[in-house]
Amino acid sequence: MQISVSDAKGQLTELVRRAESGDEIILTRHGQAAVRLVPVRSPVTRESRRRLLETLRAAAAGKVTAGPDAARSQDFLYGEEGLPE
Repeated sequence: MQISVSDAKGQLTELVRRAESGDEIILTRHGQAAVRLVPVRSPVTRESRRRLLETLRAAAAGKVTAGPDAARSQDFLYGEEGLPE
């Protein structure tokens, strides 16, 4: 969405809300793009990254299913003597 700076003055609260929700807001001056409103992202801390990884690992652990042993997965290709069939 593009809007002139003078028109944006009366709608600033609504424009900020829309930018926070992900809409791209570009303020124009004399018909030329001047500023883009974007939400401020919180800096990623070591602790928040660790919590995210723990959450992902826990979710992945719940999806793991037992399958054939990888060490024996190609046995059907070989005969009793260990030669290819």
